[in-house]
Amino acid sequence: MQTMTESDRELSAIVQKLWDNDINRLRPGTDYRISLQGKAGNLSSMNVGDYAVGSPLFTYVDETIFKKETFLAFISLLDNYESNTGEPEVVTPEEEAENHKFLDSIIKTPVLKIVHKYLVGKNKSPEETTAFKEQLYRIWFELYARKGSSRPDSSGFEHVFVGETRGGCTIGFHNWIQLYLQEKLGHINYKGYTVNAHSTLPDENKHILALHFSWKNGIKPRGSIFIGVSPEFEFALYTLCFLTSPSERVRVSFSLYDLEIVCHHYNQKHIGTTYPVLVRY
Repeated sequence: MQTMTESDRELSAIVQKLWDNDINRLRPGTDYRISLQGKAGNLSSMNVGDYAVGSPLFTYVDETIFKKETFLAFISLLDNYESNTGEPEVVTPEEEAENHKFLDSIIKTPVLKIVHKYLVGKNKSPEETTAFKEQLYRIWFELYARKGSSRPDSSGFEHVFVGETRGGCTIGFHNWIQLYLQEKLGHINYKGYTVNAHSTLPDENKHILALHFSWKNGIKPRGSIFIGVSPEFEFALYTLCFLTSPSERVRVSFSLYDLEIVCHHYNQKHIGTTYPVLVRY
């Protein structure tokens, strides 16, 4: 595991600031409850239909929170995508308008303002809000051809927040709101939490979880997600790591969490994938 560098420490201070200003974050045990159940077995080689349905991960979520502006705008984007990679995405004018509405809603939040100010100071983002929004749009929403496809079939937003399927596997899908909503619709089969020899055991009252699940016709042997954080927090954090770090693994320490943020670039212009990995509490 890599040790903290000076730039990691600087980044950690900003991420701590984001955490402290994530005013829309849900409270574990109050605004939502999860049931970790057991540790997942070695199921990566199994087919979706091979194993029985476990109990849901989410036992309660206060859905009034989804009426908040950023949550509402975020949720409206989740049904805009074709999950199979290789199927070209067609972005309608309505969907494009929803993308802009989401960016308009988050750009006003404390966390995005903190990140914007920091990125401007580092000459990584334009100072003017409209230009910054255009930069965010390019990073997250511009379509590109994912591996094995000749046509634009993916975007950073779709991969990270919505999820995709490819050859019996679920790829991406690192967002708790999408996980909750898809589980509620019966499309998610939660199979337990995942740990390796060096990782910390998960905790139902903490905001990060590595898990095994299947979605639609694809298995995700090991996914890693924040739970209960706001859409704007994740958007701000991942944008920060993408624009400031040449490394694809960034070590950050904030609140109770010591994490690595994995961030793969696509052509240096777009986010390929990004997600948190718990090092320890």
